[in-house]
Amino acid sequence: MTPTLGAPSITGSSGGSAAVQEPPRTASDASVEQLKVKVHRRLIERLDLEALERIREPQLLLEQIRAVVGGFLRTEGVPLSAAEREEVIEQIVYEITGLGPLEPLIRDPSVSDILVNGAHDVYVERDGRLERARASFRDDAHLLAIIDRIVSRVGRRIDESSPMVDARLPDGSRVNAIIPPLALNGPVLSIRRFGAELAMQQLIERGMLPARIAAVLAGCVEARLSILISGGTGAGKTTLLNALSEAIPSSERIITIEDAAELKLLKEHVVRLEVRPPNAEGRGEVVARDLVKNALRMRPDRILIGEVRGAEALDMLQAMNTGHEGSLTTIHANSPRDALARLETMVQFAQTGLPARAIREQMASAINLILQVARLSDGTRRLISVTEVRGMEGDVITLQEIYRFDRRGIGPDGTVLGAFVATGTRPAFAERLRLHGITLGDLAVVAP
Repeated sequence: MTPTLGAPSITGSSGGSAAVQEPPRTASDASVEQLKVKVHRRLIERLDLEALERIREPQLLLEQIRAVVGGFLRTEGVPLSAAEREEVIEQIVYEITGLGPLEPLIRDPSVSDILVNGAHDVYVERDGRLERARASFRDDAHLLAIIDRIVSRVGRRIDESSPMVDARLPDGSRVNAIIPPLALNGPVLSIRRFGAELAMQQLIERGMLPARIAAVLAGCVEARLSILISGGTGAGKTTLLNALSEAIPSSERIITIEDAAELKLLKEHVVRLEVRPPNAEGRGEVVARDLVKNALRMRPDRILIGEVRGAEALDMLQAMNTGHEGSLTTIHANSPRDALARLETMVQFAQTGLPARAIREQMASAINLILQVARLSDGTRRLISVTEVRGMEGDVITLQEIYRFDRRGIGPDGTVLGAFVATGTRPAFAERLRLHGITLGDLAVVAP
Protein backbone atom coordinates (compact mmCIF):
# COMPACT_ATOMS: atom_id res chain seq x y z
CA MET A 1 0.00 0.00 0.00
CA THR A 2 1.01 3.62 -0.37
CA PRO A 3 1.70 5.07 3.09
CA THR A 4 0.03 8.26 4.22
CA LEU A 5 2.12 11.35 3.52
CA GLY A 6 4.61 11.95 6.34
CA ALA A 7 3.95 8.59 8.01
CA PRO A 8 6.35 5.63 8.07
CA SER A 9 5.61 2.75 5.75
CA ILE A 10 4.05 -0.18 7.55
CA THR A 11 4.51 -2.88 4.96
CA GLY A 12 7.14 -5.55 5.43
CA SER A 13 10.75 -4.79 4.69
CA SER A 14 10.72 -7.21 1.77
CA GLY A 15 8.54 -4.80 -0.22
CA GLY A 16 5.31 -5.40 -2.09
CA SER A 17 1.81 -5.37 -0.70
CA ALA A 18 0.82 -6.77 2.66
CA ALA A 19 -0.93 -9.65 0.94
CA VAL A 20 0.57 -13.10 1.29
CA GLN A 21 0.44 -15.09 -1.95
CA GLU A 22 -1.56 -18.13 -0.86
CA PRO A 23 -4.75 -19.65 -2.27
CA PRO A 24 -7.88 -17.73 -1.16
CA ARG A 25 -9.61 -19.05 1.93
CA THR A 26 -13.30 -19.85 2.09
CA ALA A 27 -15.69 -20.42 4.94
CA SER A 28 -15.45 -24.15 4.35
CA ASP A 29 -11.71 -24.19 5.14
CA ALA A 30 -12.19 -23.32 8.78
CA SER A 31 -14.49 -21.52 11.17
CA VAL A 32 -14.69 -17.76 11.07
CA GLU A 33 -12.83 -17.62 14.37
CA GLN A 34 -9.96 -19.65 12.96
CA LEU A 35 -9.85 -17.41 9.91
CA LYS A 36 -9.56 -14.34 12.12
CA VAL A 37 -6.66 -15.92 13.98
CA LYS A 38 -4.87 -16.78 10.73
CA VAL A 39 -5.43 -13.32 9.26
CA HIS A 40 -4.19 -11.76 12.46
CA ARG A 41 -1.03 -13.88 12.62
CA ARG A 42 -0.08 -13.39 8.99
CA LEU A 43 -0.59 -9.65 9.15
CA ILE A 44 1.58 -9.36 12.26
CA GLU A 45 4.31 -11.32 10.51
CA ARG A 46 4.08 -9.09 7.46
CA LEU A 47 3.76 -5.62 8.98
CA ASP A 48 6.74 -3.48 9.85
CA LEU A 49 5.96 -3.22 13.59
CA GLU A 50 8.84 -0.85 14.35
CA ALA A 51 7.55 1.62 11.77
CA LEU A 52 4.06 1.38 13.21
CA GLU A 53 5.27 2.04 16.74
CA ARG A 54 6.78 5.33 15.52
CA ILE A 55 3.32 6.61 14.60
CA ARG A 56 2.23 8.68 17.59
CA GLU A 57 -1.24 9.70 16.40
CA PRO A 58 -3.77 6.96 17.29
CA GLN A 59 -6.14 7.91 14.48
CA LEU A 60 -3.37 7.81 11.85
CA LEU A 61 -2.22 4.44 13.15
CA LEU A 62 -5.76 3.09 12.96
CA GLU A 63 -6.13 4.35 9.38
CA GLN A 64 -2.85 2.72 8.33
CA ILE A 65 -3.81 -0.64 9.83
CA ARG A 66 -7.33 -0.47 8.44
CA ALA A 67 -5.98 0.12 4.94
CA VAL A 68 -3.55 -2.81 5.19
CA VAL A 69 -6.19 -5.18 6.59
CA GLY A 70 -8.69 -4.13 3.92
CA GLY A 71 -6.21 -4.80 1.13
CA PHE A 72 -5.18 -8.12 2.65
CA LEU A 73 -8.74 -9.37 3.05
CA ARG A 74 -9.68 -8.33 -0.47
CA THR A 75 -6.68 -10.19 -1.91
CA GLU A 76 -7.31 -13.28 0.18
CA GLY A 77 -11.06 -13.32 -0.33
CA VAL A 78 -11.56 -14.03 3.38
CA PRO A 79 -15.32 -14.13 4.13
CA LEU A 80 -15.46 -11.87 7.21
CA SER A 81 -18.38 -9.63 8.07
CA ALA A 82 -17.88 -5.93 8.77
CA ALA A 83 -18.02 -6.56 12.53
CA GLU A 84 -15.47 -9.39 12.29
CA ARG A 85 -13.20 -7.24 10.15
CA GLU A 86 -13.32 -4.49 12.79
CA GLU A 87 -12.46 -7.07 15.45
CA VAL A 88 -9.38 -8.16 13.48
CA ILE A 89 -8.29 -4.53 13.15
CA GLU A 90 -8.79 -3.99 16.86
CA GLN A 91 -6.73 -7.06 17.73
CA ILE A 92 -3.86 -5.86 15.56
CA VAL A 93 -3.95 -2.40 17.16
CA TYR A 94 -3.77 -4.09 20.58
CA GLU A 95 -0.85 -6.22 19.41
CA ILE A 96 1.11 -3.25 18.12
CA THR A 97 0.37 -0.51 20.65
CA GLY A 98 -0.88 -2.36 23.71
CA LEU A 99 -0.58 -5.65 25.54
CA GLY A 100 -1.99 -7.89 22.85
CA PRO A 101 -4.61 -10.34 24.19
CA LEU A 102 -4.51 -8.62 27.61
CA GLU A 103 -5.50 -5.19 26.32
CA PRO A 104 -9.30 -5.73 26.64
CA LEU A 105 -8.77 -6.86 30.23
CA ILE A 106 -6.62 -3.79 30.97
CA ARG A 107 -9.45 -1.60 29.66
CA ASP A 108 -12.09 -3.39 31.75
CA PRO A 109 -12.57 -1.32 34.96
CA SER A 110 -14.11 -4.29 36.78
CA VAL A 111 -10.84 -6.28 36.60
CA SER A 112 -8.54 -5.75 39.59
CA ASP A 113 -5.94 -8.47 38.91
CA ILE A 114 -4.75 -10.21 35.74
CA LEU A 115 -2.89 -13.46 36.34
CA VAL A 116 -1.20 -15.15 33.38
CA ASN A 117 -0.02 -18.62 34.37
CA GLY A 118 0.98 -19.54 30.83
CA ALA A 119 0.22 -18.77 27.21
CA HIS A 120 -3.23 -20.39 27.38
CA ASP A 121 -3.97 -20.00 31.09
CA VAL A 122 -5.24 -16.53 32.03
CA TYR A 123 -7.28 -15.61 35.11
CA VAL A 124 -8.77 -12.32 36.30
CA GLU A 125 -10.13 -11.12 39.60
CA ARG A 126 -13.46 -9.29 39.68
CA ASP A 127 -15.07 -8.20 42.95
CA GLY A 128 -12.57 -10.24 44.91
CA ARG A 129 -13.23 -13.50 43.05
CA LEU A 130 -10.99 -15.29 40.54
CA GLU A 131 -12.39 -16.43 37.20
CA ARG A 132 -10.88 -17.78 34.01
CA ALA A 133 -10.55 -15.31 31.15
CA ARG A 134 -11.03 -16.02 27.45
CA ALA A 135 -7.76 -14.27 26.59
CA SER A 136 -5.00 -16.45 25.20
CA PHE A 137 -1.52 -16.02 23.70
CA ARG A 138 -0.31 -17.86 20.61
CA ASP A 139 2.57 -19.46 22.47
CA ASP A 140 5.20 -18.77 25.13
CA ALA A 141 7.21 -16.64 22.70
CA HIS A 142 4.19 -14.37 22.18
CA LEU A 143 3.71 -13.99 25.94
CA LEU A 144 7.42 -13.32 26.45
CA ALA A 145 7.31 -10.61 23.77
CA ILE A 146 4.49 -8.83 25.64
CA ILE A 147 6.41 -9.10 28.93
CA ASP A 148 9.51 -7.68 27.28
CA ARG A 149 7.48 -4.78 25.89
CA ILE A 150 6.19 -3.92 29.37
CA VAL A 151 9.54 -4.01 31.16
CA SER A 152 11.54 -2.29 28.41
CA ARG A 153 9.29 0.77 28.60
CA VAL A 154 10.41 1.42 32.18
CA GLY A 155 14.08 0.67 31.56
CA ARG A 156 14.08 -2.87 32.93
CA ARG A 157 15.09 -6.10 31.25
CA ILE A 158 14.18 -9.74 31.59
CA ASP A 159 16.17 -12.70 30.30
CA GLU A 160 17.74 -15.91 31.59
CA SER A 161 20.35 -13.98 33.55
CA SER A 162 17.68 -11.78 35.13
CA PRO A 163 14.50 -13.91 35.10
CA MET A 164 12.43 -11.87 37.57
CA VAL A 165 11.31 -8.27 37.22
CA ASP A 166 8.94 -5.73 38.77
CA ALA A 167 7.61 -2.95 36.58
CA ARG A 168 4.53 -0.82 36.09
CA LEU A 169 2.16 0.18 33.33
CA PRO A 170 1.53 3.81 32.34
CA ASP A 171 -1.69 3.82 34.40
CA GLY A 172 0.26 2.84 37.53
CA SER A 173 -0.71 -0.83 37.53
CA ARG A 174 1.95 -3.00 39.14
CA VAL A 175 3.52 -5.79 37.09
CA ASN A 176 5.55 -8.80 38.14
CA ALA A 177 7.00 -11.27 35.65
CA ILE A 178 9.05 -14.43 36.09
CA ILE A 179 10.32 -16.62 33.26
CA PRO A 180 12.18 -19.92 32.80
CA PRO A 181 14.34 -21.36 34.22
CA LEU A 182 12.68 -20.16 37.45
CA ALA A 183 9.15 -20.62 36.09
CA LEU A 184 8.99 -24.26 35.13
CA ASN A 185 5.93 -24.17 32.86
CA GLY A 186 6.73 -21.04 30.87
CA PRO A 187 6.55 -17.26 31.46
CA VAL A 188 4.26 -16.06 34.27
CA LEU A 189 2.84 -12.54 34.42
CA SER A 190 0.89 -10.88 37.25
CA ILE A 191 -0.71 -7.45 36.91
CA ARG A 192 -2.24 -5.62 39.88
CA ARG A 193 -4.62 -3.08 38.43
CA PHE A 194 -5.08 0.38 39.87
CA GLY A 195 -8.21 1.99 38.56
CA ALA A 196 -9.53 5.47 39.06
CA GLU A 197 -8.76 7.15 42.36
CA LEU A 198 -11.35 6.24 44.98
CA ALA A 199 -12.39 9.04 47.30
CA MET A 200 -13.32 8.25 50.89
CA GLN A 201 -17.02 8.66 50.08
CA GLN A 202 -16.74 5.88 47.49
CA LEU A 203 -15.10 3.56 50.02
CA ILE A 204 -17.99 4.28 52.39
CA GLU A 205 -20.52 3.46 49.66
CA ARG A 206 -18.71 0.20 48.92
CA GLY A 207 -18.86 -0.81 52.56
CA MET A 208 -15.15 -0.72 53.32
CA LEU A 209 -15.80 1.40 56.40
CA PRO A 210 -18.71 3.38 57.93
CA ALA A 211 -19.02 7.15 57.55
CA ARG A 212 -18.50 7.64 61.27
CA ILE A 213 -15.15 5.85 61.32
CA ALA A 214 -14.13 7.66 58.13
CA ALA A 215 -14.74 10.98 59.87
CA VAL A 216 -12.61 9.89 62.83
CA LEU A 217 -9.77 8.78 60.57
CA ALA A 218 -9.92 12.03 58.59
CA GLY A 219 -9.59 13.86 61.88
CA CYS A 220 -6.60 11.72 62.82
CA VAL A 221 -4.87 12.60 59.54
CA GLU A 222 -5.66 16.29 59.96
CA ALA A 223 -4.36 16.18 63.54
CA ARG A 224 -1.07 14.72 62.23
CA LEU A 225 -1.27 11.29 63.80
CA SER A 226 1.15 8.85 62.20
CA ILE A 227 -0.78 5.90 60.75
CA LEU A 228 0.34 2.40 59.77
CA ILE A 229 -2.04 0.53 57.44
CA SER A 230 -1.68 -3.23 57.77
CA GLY A 231 -3.16 -6.05 55.71
CA GLY A 232 -2.60 -8.89 53.30
CA THR A 233 -2.03 -8.79 49.55
CA GLY A 234 -4.95 -7.17 47.73
CA ALA A 235 -6.69 -6.18 50.96
CA GLY A 236 -6.98 -2.50 49.99
CA LYS A 237 -4.06 -0.93 51.87
CA THR A 238 -3.00 1.41 49.07
CA THR A 239 -6.60 2.29 48.26
CA LEU A 240 -7.23 3.33 51.85
CA LEU A 241 -3.99 5.31 52.00
CA ASN A 242 -4.98 7.20 48.86
CA ALA A 243 -8.39 8.01 50.33
CA LEU A 244 -6.94 9.14 53.66
CA SER A 245 -4.74 11.63 51.82
CA GLU A 246 -7.87 13.71 51.15
CA ALA A 247 -7.68 14.92 54.74
CA ILE A 248 -4.14 16.30 54.42
CA PRO A 249 -4.35 20.11 54.28
CA SER A 250 -3.65 21.51 50.82
CA SER A 251 -1.00 23.82 52.25
CA GLU A 252 1.28 20.88 53.14
CA ARG A 253 4.09 19.46 51.02
CA ILE A 254 3.88 15.67 50.58
CA ILE A 255 6.75 13.44 49.50
CA THR A 256 5.96 9.86 48.51
CA ILE A 257 8.50 7.04 48.39
CA GLU A 258 7.60 3.83 46.60
CA ASP A 259 9.14 0.64 45.32
CA ALA A 260 6.81 0.79 42.29
CA ALA A 261 4.88 4.03 41.84
CA GLU A 262 1.22 3.25 42.50
CA LEU A 263 0.00 5.93 44.89
CA LYS A 264 -2.49 8.35 43.38
CA LEU A 265 -2.83 10.95 46.10
CA LEU A 266 -5.79 13.26 45.84
CA LYS A 267 -3.63 16.34 46.47
CA GLU A 268 -1.78 18.90 44.37
CA HIS A 269 1.56 19.49 46.15
CA VAL A 270 3.06 16.01 45.84
CA VAL A 271 6.65 15.03 45.05
CA ARG A 272 6.91 11.40 43.94
CA LEU A 273 10.10 9.37 44.39
CA GLU A 274 10.70 5.80 43.27
CA VAL A 275 13.49 3.34 44.02
CA ARG A 276 15.77 2.20 41.22
CA PRO A 277 17.03 -1.36 40.73
CA PRO A 278 20.65 -2.06 39.75
CA ASN A 279 21.54 -2.00 36.07
CA ALA A 280 22.88 -4.92 34.04
CA GLU A 281 26.31 -4.44 35.65
CA GLY A 282 24.82 -4.47 39.15
CA ARG A 283 25.37 -0.75 39.69
CA GLY A 284 23.22 2.31 40.21
CA GLU A 285 20.76 0.83 42.70
CA VAL A 286 18.85 3.35 44.84
CA VAL A 287 16.94 1.77 47.74
CA ALA A 288 14.03 3.18 49.73
CA ARG A 289 16.31 3.99 52.65
CA ASP A 290 18.35 6.35 50.45
CA LEU A 291 15.16 8.09 49.33
CA VAL A 292 13.88 8.50 52.90
CA LYS A 293 17.14 10.16 53.90
CA ASN A 294 17.00 12.41 50.86
CA ALA A 295 13.34 13.27 51.46
CA LEU A 296 14.26 14.74 54.85
CA ARG A 297 16.33 17.36 53.00
CA MET A 298 13.42 18.34 50.76
CA ARG A 299 11.41 20.26 53.35
CA PRO A 300 8.57 17.71 53.66
CA ASP A 301 5.46 18.24 55.76
CA ARG A 302 4.44 14.62 55.30
CA ILE A 303 6.39 11.57 54.15
CA LEU A 304 4.31 8.75 52.74
CA ILE A 305 6.00 5.41 52.09
CA GLY A 306 3.92 3.25 49.77
CA GLU A 307 5.01 0.11 51.57
CA VAL A 308 7.70 -0.39 54.18
CA ARG A 309 9.73 -3.47 53.28
CA GLY A 310 13.19 -3.27 54.81
CA ALA A 311 15.82 -1.13 56.51
CA GLU A 312 14.03 2.11 55.54
CA ALA A 313 11.72 1.35 58.49
CA LEU A 314 14.35 2.77 60.86
CA ASP A 315 14.67 6.02 58.93
CA MET A 316 10.89 6.29 58.73
CA LEU A 317 10.54 5.93 62.50
CA GLN A 318 13.28 8.48 63.13
CA ALA A 319 11.58 10.92 60.76
CA MET A 320 8.27 10.50 62.59
CA ASN A 321 10.04 11.13 65.89
CA THR A 322 11.88 14.25 64.71
CA GLY A 323 9.14 16.59 63.58
CA HIS A 324 7.57 14.75 60.63
CA GLU A 325 4.41 13.57 62.32
CA GLY A 326 1.38 12.69 60.28
CA SER A 327 3.20 10.27 58.01
CA LEU A 328 1.40 7.27 56.52
CA THR A 329 2.68 3.93 55.27
CA THR A 330 1.51 0.37 54.64
CA ILE A 331 2.86 -3.01 55.68
CA HIS A 332 1.99 -6.65 54.96
CA ALA A 333 0.72 -8.23 58.19
CA ASN A 334 -2.28 -10.19 59.46
CA SER A 335 -2.94 -8.20 62.63
CA PRO A 336 -1.82 -4.99 64.38
CA ARG A 337 0.44 -6.97 66.69
CA ASP A 338 1.97 -8.81 63.72
CA ALA A 339 2.51 -5.46 61.99
CA LEU A 340 4.63 -4.21 64.90
CA ALA A 341 6.59 -7.47 64.99
CA ARG A 342 7.35 -7.20 61.26
CA LEU A 343 8.31 -3.55 61.62
CA GLU A 344 10.74 -4.44 64.41
CA THR A 345 12.32 -7.10 62.21
CA MET A 346 12.70 -4.60 59.37
CA VAL A 347 14.44 -2.09 61.63
CA GLN A 348 16.94 -4.81 62.51
CA PHE A 349 17.77 -5.07 58.78
CA ALA A 350 19.53 -1.71 59.20
CA GLN A 351 22.11 -3.53 61.37
CA THR A 352 22.52 -0.68 63.84
CA GLY A 353 22.90 -3.00 66.82
CA LEU A 354 19.99 -1.32 68.65
CA PRO A 355 18.54 -3.46 71.45
CA ALA A 356 14.97 -4.68 70.99
CA ARG A 357 13.65 -2.38 73.72
CA ALA A 358 15.11 0.72 72.07
CA ILE A 359 13.51 -0.26 68.74
CA ARG A 360 10.13 -0.77 70.41
CA GLU A 361 10.35 2.56 72.18
CA GLN A 362 10.96 4.22 68.82
CA MET A 363 7.95 2.43 67.37
CA ALA A 364 5.67 3.22 70.30
CA SER A 365 6.48 6.93 70.18
CA ALA A 366 6.37 7.23 66.37
CA ILE A 367 3.19 5.33 65.45
CA ASN A 368 -0.17 6.46 66.79
CA LEU A 369 -2.67 4.32 64.92
CA ILE A 370 -2.76 0.95 63.13
CA LEU A 371 -5.53 0.30 60.62
CA GLN A 372 -6.04 -3.38 59.79
CA VAL A 373 -7.71 -4.14 56.46
CA ALA A 374 -8.66 -7.53 55.03
CA ARG A 375 -10.22 -9.17 52.01
CA LEU A 376 -13.05 -11.29 53.34
CA SER A 377 -14.25 -14.66 52.04
CA ASP A 378 -16.96 -13.00 49.91
CA GLY A 379 -14.33 -10.92 48.10
CA THR A 380 -15.17 -7.63 49.83
CA ARG A 381 -12.42 -5.48 51.28
CA ARG A 382 -13.04 -4.02 54.70
CA LEU A 383 -11.39 -2.13 57.47
CA ILE A 384 -11.63 -4.66 60.31
CA SER A 385 -9.77 -2.92 63.15
CA VAL A 386 -8.75 0.55 64.32
CA THR A 387 -6.09 0.14 67.00
CA GLU A 388 -4.25 2.77 69.00
CA VAL A 389 -0.61 2.41 70.04
CA ARG A 390 -0.64 3.50 73.71
CA GLY A 391 3.02 3.21 74.65
CA MET A 392 5.28 0.80 76.51
CA GLU A 393 4.67 -1.41 79.51
CA GLY A 394 7.97 -3.01 80.40
CA ASP A 395 9.36 -4.40 77.14
CA VAL A 396 5.97 -4.69 75.44
CA ILE A 397 4.18 -2.16 73.23
CA THR A 398 0.62 -1.76 74.48
CA LEU A 399 -2.27 -1.59 72.03
CA GLN A 400 -5.95 -0.88 72.48
CA GLU A 401 -8.65 -1.47 69.90
CA ILE A 402 -11.10 1.38 69.35
CA TYR A 403 -13.27 -0.02 66.54
CA ARG A 404 -13.55 -3.49 65.08
CA PHE A 405 -15.62 -5.27 62.47
CA ASP A 406 -17.66 -7.88 64.31
CA ARG A 407 -18.35 -10.81 61.98
CA ARG A 408 -21.69 -12.46 62.65
CA GLY A 409 -21.93 -15.21 60.06
CA ILE A 410 -22.37 -15.92 56.36
CA GLY A 411 -25.52 -15.03 54.41
CA PRO A 412 -27.31 -17.39 51.98
CA ASP A 413 -25.48 -15.79 49.06
CA GLY A 414 -22.08 -16.17 50.72
CA THR A 415 -21.93 -12.56 51.91
CA VAL A 416 -20.08 -11.98 55.16
CA LEU A 417 -22.51 -10.56 57.74
CA GLY A 418 -21.37 -8.20 60.47
CA ALA A 419 -21.17 -4.67 61.75
CA PHE A 420 -18.57 -2.21 62.99
CA VAL A 421 -18.53 -2.08 66.76
CA ALA A 422 -17.03 0.61 68.95
CA THR A 423 -15.27 -1.02 71.89
CA GLY A 424 -16.10 1.90 74.15
CA THR A 425 -12.43 2.57 74.98
CA ARG A 426 -11.59 6.23 74.74
CA PRO A 427 -8.31 6.73 72.86
CA ALA A 428 -5.47 8.77 74.27
CA PHE A 429 -5.45 10.92 71.13
CA ALA A 430 -9.01 12.15 71.78
CA GLU A 431 -7.68 15.37 73.32
CA ARG A 432 -5.40 15.91 70.36
CA LEU A 433 -8.40 15.61 68.05
CA ARG A 434 -10.41 17.99 70.22
CA LEU A 435 -7.74 20.65 69.79
CA HIS A 436 -8.37 20.34 66.05
CA GLY A 437 -12.10 20.73 66.51
CA ILE A 438 -12.96 17.04 66.14
CA THR A 439 -15.13 15.22 68.67
CA LEU A 440 -15.41 11.45 68.88
CA GLY A 441 -18.88 11.39 70.42
CA ASP A 442 -20.19 8.29 72.19
CA LEU A 443 -17.73 5.42 71.69
CA ALA A 444 -19.97 2.89 73.42
CA VAL A 445 -22.38 2.42 70.52
CA VAL A 446 -22.25 0.46 67.30
CA ALA A 447 -20.73 2.56 64.56
CA PRO A 448 -23.33 3.42 61.89
